[in-house]
Amino acid sequence: MEALTTPPGGCESTSKLIRADHKPVEWLISSEPVPYPAALAAMQARATAIAAGEAGEAVWLLEHPALYTAGTSAVPGDLLTDRLPVYDAGRGGQYTYHGPGQRVAYIMLDLRERGRDIRCLVQGLEGWVIDTLAAHNIAGERRAGRIGVWVDRPDKGAGKEDKIAAIGVRVSKWVTFHGISLNVDPDLTHYDGIVPCGITDQGVTSFEDLGQLVSMPEVDSVLRRCFEQRFGPTMSSATESLVSAS
Repeated sequence: MEALTTPPGGCESTSKLIRADHKPVEWLISSEPVPYPAALAAMQARATAIAAGEAGEAVWLLEHPALYTAGTSAVPGDLLTDRLPVYDAGRGGQYTYHGPGQRVAYIMLDLRERGRDIRCLVQGLEGWVIDTLAAHNIAGERRAGRIGVWVDRPDKGAGKEDKIAAIGVRVSKWVTFHGISLNVDPDLTHYDGIVPCGITDQGVTSFEDLGQLVSMPEVDSVLRRCFEQRFGPTMSSATESLVSAS
């Protein structure tokens, strides 16, 4: 699906991604790791229901067991080990890692109510992560031509930088699913089993790796506040409601 033309500066307008009716987004948090196939099925069901007008929007925060996912552009040679399960994600992008200590936020938003602009959505998601990092005294940045959020690492050498958050979104009938993954305190050695997002010359990092020791609930609280600033109000719901309307 092609994004509509974005006017200069339009993506930085917070109003572009906020619903005109200010209908709140369901905010869901799973307390236990969620198997990847179950999460994928729930996302797809909810996105289909949203597109049909049978369910409201949702953001789902969770962790996965340790695993790799392959996007539609994944190169087989970028999978360097078979020590973890590998799942086809059905999203854009290449290989990435998910596991304990990484906050995954799956977003199921109706872009028919939010500007119908995929490029602005991605920039909004990057901005959401950057705002969250800034609240924890971490300077996250965008990089031209590379989706995600990056942190300069001069301690590793000139020009070195690490990725702290990945972004991969699929849009069907103007409804989004998949989303972001933010490294809080995962086992970073698991990234050694892949070429993350096809990038060979830079690394990965986390809150813990950068010396910021925070709990997942603390990160969740800031994620919610920063999401509302860019996308509008949320309301807490039980995780079971994710597919109840589907």
